[in-house]
Amino acid sequence: MQLEFHQLELTYKKLRCHDAKRQAQLVASLSEHGQQSPVMVTAPVGERCRYVLIDGYRRVAALKRLGHDTVDAVALELSELEALCLRHRLEGVKQHSALEQGWLLSELIEHHGVSQSKLAQLLGHSISWISRRLALVRELPEQAQELVRTGRLCPHGAMRHLIPLARAKRTDCVELIAHLAQGQTVVTERQLGRLIVAWRSADASERTRIVTQPLLYLQAEAAAADPKTEPPSPERLLRNDLEALCAIARRASRRLDTDTNLTAILPLTFCSVWKQTQLATSELAHSMEERLAC
Repeated sequence: MQLEFHQLELTYKKLRCHDAKRQAQLVASLSEHGQQSPVMVTAPVGERCRYVLIDGYRRVAALKRLGHDTVDAVALELSELEALCLRHRLEGVKQHSALEQGWLLSELIEHHGVSQSKLAQLLGHSISWISRRLALVRELPEQAQELVRTGRLCPHGAMRHLIPLARAKRTDCVELIAHLAQGQTVVTERQLGRLIVAWRSADASERTRIVTQPLLYLQAEAAAADPKTEPPSPERLLRNDLEALCAIARRASRRLDTDTNLTAILPLTFCSVWKQTQLATSELAHSMEERLAC
């Protein structure tokens, strides 16, 4: 049968990860060969007038992108629970990530009221298999799961690196994910692994920098590892030092002018450090005047 897209109810779209590469390949295949296999739906029940899409979300998205209005479908005379279990058995465990399997299990338990023991029977798995995948969903923060769904993080990388981080320090994991979500780039598994390795070996202040500025950390790391990146010249380093010294001097002057409480304690606590500052700036001034005709 053929169904128009408005007849479909995309209830279970959230159970799939977006994979841009696979989606592009599917679009190319459908463009050249057309739809080769129908999507799976359940027929309308009661007052519901639309068909619930069980399997074929990527095909539907690809056909929409190609400008089609309809999709070939086969309607199953099953409940949504039975259809979802059938789809899982037909696909096998290797076609989807453990996180996607966990999403399916969570959906069946929370919205269809199935117990873990019953799921084990329906899907042909052990209760421990069910428990392990449910644990992945419960331990991985929701914002990380959303990044996986949209293709910004790969499922394997999230499971391999973020779940251990969440177990070690969940607050850092949540903050890291929040800052990764602010960028528009796809974070690869390798990049995510480098962040976690760096976090494990860092002190408290460095860990804060990693989780609050992960993309900047990756950029700095890449620049340091790039053999084409030349170190700054001595001239550039000296200019940087002088500019920093000028900024510090101006800031100290403003602090003296605005904070009247400093006046009483300056003679007692700042005499020694001020003399050292004067000596250092005097030596610097003498060296610069020897080399510059200013």
